[in-house]
Amino acid sequence: MKLAAIDIGSNAIRFQVSTALDNTAQVVFKKLEYVRFPLRLGHDVFATGRVSSKSMEKFRKLMAAYKLLLELYEVDDYMFCATSAMREAENGADLAQRVLDELGIVIHIIDGNREAELINRAIHSYLTDKTYLHIDVGGGSTELNLYAAGQKIQTRSFKIGSVRVLEKNDSPQAWEDMERWIKDHVKKSYGKVTAVGTGGNISKLFELAQSKPGKTVSLRKIRETREMVNAYSIEDRIYKLQMNPDRADVIIPASNIYIKVMEWAHATSILVPEVGLKDGIMLYLYEKNKLQPKLF
Repeated sequence: MKLAAIDIGSNAIRFQVSTALDNTAQVVFKKLEYVRFPLRLGHDVFATGRVSSKSMEKFRKLMAAYKLLLELYEVDDYMFCATSAMREAENGADLAQRVLDELGIVIHIIDGNREAELINRAIHSYLTDKTYLHIDVGGGSTELNLYAAGQKIQTRSFKIGSVRVLEKNDSPQAWEDMERWIKDHVKKSYGKVTAVGTGGNISKLFELAQSKPGKTVSLRKIRETREMVNAYSIEDRIYKLQMNPDRADVIIPASNIYIKVMEWAHATSILVPEVGLKDGIMLYLYEKNKLQPKLF
């Protein structure tokens, strides 16, 4: 079964086609194609409340390109999901309608809870019955999910993200709300809390910290890695640390969000599974198609 997931984020738009291999105890997705295009919708939306005409035209062309790839790979099912920037844009629904009218592509503009639910599908297999605070930092929002005894017990989305913070479009109130939410819900009775980080920036920090997959990295090491990155210019981050240009400028604001959340939750280490929204979409599509009765 070939499946495609398209994550329309605030900092970039990701496209992935995978084959689902289900002849094992757990489904495995073999990647066939991955494209990450740096169209920063959040730059327009968080400053003006709208997607600009120039970005709309680029977006339409990108959707047309992705549609061609869907056809070439002959995928069985796919899903386009848009997050913070498109859901906040005054013309986000109009843009989605234009894409539907011109290309026949349905774009699902999902809220923070649905975004968190999809990402949780992808991280669930990495968790035990311990206490975890899942932190997913995107360009426009941060989703927090609290797990205790193997169950998700709280979830909340905040308008704090790497692009939003970089361009100073975040509000002190949002930070205060997030700190209060963490201190109200992450209780001492739950015991030691381990953070779980998803998103491109924490994955890059994890790589730069030279941590091994499946192992946690300490908050101290995350702070040290942030300071190391901060000492480089944007240009040196691109050429010496091998970052994409649209990663090089947001990685410090994103790092600060992860670190603040961990400090408020008294989490001293973080687990970084290499998964995100697109992986959750893949699992959702797989389960949806697997449950459908076959017609003979």
